[in-house]
Amino acid sequence: VWTPVAVALTQIKLSDISYKECPPELAQGAVTSSGSGAANCFIVTGKANNSTYKTVYDADIYGRVYDANNDPVLQNRTRLGSIAEVPPGVSDFELRISVPANQPVPLKLKQFKASGFSAKIRK
Repeated sequence: VWTPVAVALTQIKLSDISYKECPPELAQGAVTSSGSGAANCFIVTGKANNSTYKTVYDADIYGRVYDANNDPVLQNRTRLGSIAEVPPGVSDFELRISVPANQPVPLKLKQFKASGFSAKIRK
């Protein structure tokens, strides 16, 4: 009988969340997920605090992004990306998001959090 290894979900605290425009090589050809037109590219950065003594894998990042008018940037979507590995302690992370070109900046980044696993799940 084979018994799978128990893999627990681990919460990762995210802090110092900010954003910057993508460099030109990353921003080329950006389109919105609806295919409705051009988009602006941004890199969201911050610190991930893994308070466990083990590396956390495949940590999904969740958060809400609003434009200058408090309108949601990513409709019906709070999962923004993932971090492949979060070592114990505090480490930097970044992820790329595309924002429809007609939504005004500055962006407001709220309720960011992450959770991952104590072992690799995806192959």
